[in-house]
Amino acid sequence: MTGHAPLGRRAAAEFVGTGALVAVVVGSGIQATRLSPDVGVQLLANSLATVFGLGVLIVLIAPVSGAHFNPVVTLAAWWTGRSDGTGPSLREVAAYVPTQVAGAIGGAVLADAMFAEPLVRFSTHDRSAPHLWLGEVVATAGLILLVFGLARTGRAHVAPVAVACYIGAAYWFTSSTSFANPAVTVGRAFTDTFAGIAPGSVLPFVTAQFVGLAVGIALVAVLFGRPAAAGEDAVLPHGEQHLAASRR
Repeated sequence: MTGHAPLGRRAAAEFVGTGALVAVVVGSGIQATRLSPDVGVQLLANSLATVFGLGVLIVLIAPVSGAHFNPVVTLAAWWTGRSDGTGPSLREVAAYVPTQVAGAIGGAVLADAMFAEPLVRFSTHDRSAPHLWLGEVVATAGLILLVFGLARTGRAHVAPVAVACYIGAAYWFTSSTSFANPAVTVGRAFTDTFAGIAPGSVLPFVTAQFVGLAVGIALVAVLFGRPAAAGEDAVLPHGEQHLAASRR
């Protein structure tokens, strides 16, 4: 990974971007529950806010860091680019992933503060069930397939809209409401509000997301083959491009 911005700046961008994304997810969930008692309306408001917020954040942050906001995207970029040097180095992965997790926790705390909720109160929303884990596998695999499929077919310019739309759809077609992001999953454990997840449910969700990562990478290889010489140098995997993509 040879982005123009120094690694420290790129890591800071991932911290801010992931934090802002979680603030959108958690904050809109709190607002939705205060404005409507209907769970369907609450989920609709939460998903719409996430779609718009994610799209804006990708466009804003992508020129600096690639706008991953998601450890599975960062790891997929490393794995797919490791043989030809087009992906991030392990040093860059080691910088991105902790800042994404820290940013997610900070975003949850910020959302709670904006709505006068306890700054840190672990969620009691249990999400432990096999069908929910399957939903996370599907959601994460689809995200990886979308991001890297667009990169390999030269359509990275549509990634901000495509990724945001995919996440909005996956809110509704997956049983888990599509976390699809280990950092965001950890962050959402720190808020006992609509978007929260109980700490005891985090590890199975994250495990399912890593299974989805493997499935997604396999699907990319099966459907699109190996990238061209500079095929991966246009979307999330790299911060030097002016548009890239990310996840919820």
